[in-house]
Amino acid sequence: MLTPTLTSASSSSSTLLSFSYSSVRVRCPSSLNLRFPFIASRTMKKDKVSSTLQIRASSMIGKETPEAERPLTFLRETDESTSSSNSSSSVRARFEKMIREAQDSVCSAIETMDGGGKFKEDVWSRPGGGGGISRVLQDGAVWEKAGVNVSVVYGIMPPEAYRAAKPSENGGNFKPGPVPFFAAGISSVLHPKNPFAPTLHFNYRYFETDAPKDAPGAPKQWWFGGGTDLTPAYIFEEDVKHFHLVQKSACDKFNSEFYPQFKKWCDDYFYIKHRGERRGLGGIFFDDLNAYDQEMLLSFATECANSVIPAYIPIIERRKDMPFTDRHKAWQQLRRGRYVEFNLVYDRGTTFGLKTGGRIESILVSLPLTARWEYDHQPEEGSEEWKLLDACINPKEWI
Repeated sequence: MLTPTLTSASSSSSTLLSFSYSSVRVRCPSSLNLRFPFIASRTMKKDKVSSTLQIRASSMIGKETPEAERPLTFLRETDESTSSSNSSSSVRARFEKMIREAQDSVCSAIETMDGGGKFKEDVWSRPGGGGGISRVLQDGAVWEKAGVNVSVVYGIMPPEAYRAAKPSENGGNFKPGPVPFFAAGISSVLHPKNPFAPTLHFNYRYFETDAPKDAPGAPKQWWFGGGTDLTPAYIFEEDVKHFHLVQKSACDKFNSEFYPQFKKWCDDYFYIKHRGERRGLGGIFFDDLNAYDQEMLLSFATECANSVIPAYIPIIERRKDMPFTDRHKAWQQLRRGRYVEFNLVYDRGTTFGLKTGGRIESILVSLPLTARWEYDHQPEEGSEEWKLLDACINPKEWI
């Protein structure tokens, strides 16, 4: 008898946003439904970090305002009016256009495949500029839960974040001013009902910081991040190979070194330390990417986002109607439990949002409707369940 043990509602992704300003490195949630634009350095004492974050979180970032209709753009007028093709504002506008088109195409493909389920849409804005569109489909014919969200956010990185991230300057009376930032992205997690159909996660984002107020004329910093990864409960090698081939094809159009580099990064990032295993069978993942031409990276992120449908939908078409037993479903629920463990224990975007009073519906969209935990469950060696677990413990080269 399967007993659902965890429920969640709609929201945005929960990977990380990280960005650099000179030698500064700051981490913040890639959900882009940001409550506060940084996670402090590990060099700060835990209690000091907690108190600083909680005080600043409420004072620096405003709450969302529900909106009745989708705006044509979430950008400010100053961004929209900039026409230079080499300007960062133009990149902002084109990235927003890309992620909104990707949201529409993915949602359309999901609804078509589901054959009956429809996305519920929430539109919101922020007092300081920006906003987002959250779409969630629940209890469909094919998908238990599917979330596809976009957001465009403006904010301020406070002085505490700068000092925490740059301890070399903490001596003396160094007091940098606030650093304005811009973040935009699309994030999605798709949980099918059939245990033979894999879960998919993808997230692509763009981030900028302006010059600190006490350093006028300093160069603007920018970077791209994201990835797409597959989390099946059962291995069908043709599915996994197809998925990785599509990721490799997208990468190879820009740099032959991208796929092996980003594949390993994905395997290393989605690692459940206390289990000694990966969350799934990988894909690609990258962060802080700004060592290449900005126009090339914008095209690369666009290619990756556009590869989601051809990488994933053919797999769902093959697996969504396969017959399964209670044993298959129970194993899927156990693997969903691993998904929950990673997101709540290790994903810094999720844990940060929970600790700083973020919008719970947005933070937990990545979680499945149901999951399962059994005491000391061990799959029989050589079984299909064991093969999946072995591949999560020992990452493989699929192509």
